[in-house]
Amino acid sequence: MSDHTKLVRAGRGDPSLQGTVNPPVHRASTLLFERAEDLYNDTPKRHYGTQGMVVHDSLREAFCQLEQAKSVVLTHSGLSACTLPLLAICSAGDHLLLSDNIYGPTRKFCDEHLVRFGVETEYFDPRIGSELATQIKDNTKAIFMESPGSLTMELTDIPAIVALAKPKNIWTLVDNTWAAGWFLKPITMGVDFSIQAATKYPCGHADVLMGMIATGSSKASKLLKAYDRASGNFVAPDDAWLVLRGMRTMGTRLEHQQKSTLQIATWLQKRPEVSKVLHPALTSHPDHQIWKRDFTGSSGLFSFVLSPMSEQKVLNFVNAFNLFGIGFSWGGYESLIVHCDPQIERTCGSWQENNPLIRLSIGLEDPDDLIADLQQAFALLSP
Repeated sequence: MSDHTKLVRAGRGDPSLQGTVNPPVHRASTLLFERAEDLYNDTPKRHYGTQGMVVHDSLREAFCQLEQAKSVVLTHSGLSACTLPLLAICSAGDHLLLSDNIYGPTRKFCDEHLVRFGVETEYFDPRIGSELATQIKDNTKAIFMESPGSLTMELTDIPAIVALAKPKNIWTLVDNTWAAGWFLKPITMGVDFSIQAATKYPCGHADVLMGMIATGSSKASKLLKAYDRASGNFVAPDDAWLVLRGMRTMGTRLEHQQKSTLQIATWLQKRPEVSKVLHPALTSHPDHQIWKRDFTGSSGLFSFVLSPMSEQKVLNFVNAFNLFGIGFSWGGYESLIVHCDPQIERTCGSWQENNPLIRLSIGLEDPDDLIADLQQAFALLSP
């Protein structure tokens, strides 16, 4: 079955649904037992609300089918989905390799908090490919990638990194939020943990915070589930229900956003105020061949570099929009814009651009209306 069909049907086989299309929402902490003898038995029966209820099972099943995963753990935010597997994997004395284009809060967590537990974090150029072998040490425990980077849009050669990691029993993780498990399937490429901010495309409506970690093997599943249960991680049933509802239409939204985004990105390539457009599906992108090999499409997030101008002009440009909202996050039905330069941090010099970087998230508005909004904002940059 196609992913469209899978997401419509996933998680709808539980008898407790009693013929309804959507699962019930159980707001539960205490779960009652019929006999005292069952309290401590290791049975499939749920023991406490933190294990989730039917709606959590349905959502996990939908993500499992989408990512072609062994199992899925839900977390309360995209950031917690990035940090939880690192805490499950790493111990004092371990070495972690982190892509230099990684999500900023993940970088901050490693640099300021994981280091307190005696874990060394080293960064690598996201385009390094098999040359990463020179940075692998005897105590390297994990390699964490983000492809593409959500600001600067570099792609990583995931199969090449996996080929280095597998023989050495190094865990591999990919932040797969941009492709949403729809356009890229890291687990089918041998990755151990495929991570998403379900806040973005799976939810799709800018009203829920959630993360998702899909595992690619029984070993990864066992490790992550053990830490998940010990940590007290839990997501609210109402949030799980909303994300599940969003996933039913995610493919349709993504395909519409893909089409609109490519139309807008192509239009931006012709603007004199733009020095380059950073979208992996464009042939002008330096990693276009990797995108063509590994991805089945592209989502609604991309960036472009402006021609040289003052910071005040950049701020005036961003402030001039009527349809694009100014705000972090992305993947919802609404279009967003941010100027990226204050966020960009690099350790190994993988980003050399000096001109202003703008990121767009394209929503469900008519692309012609969004182009008109861009056009009137560009008018402010004219001499």
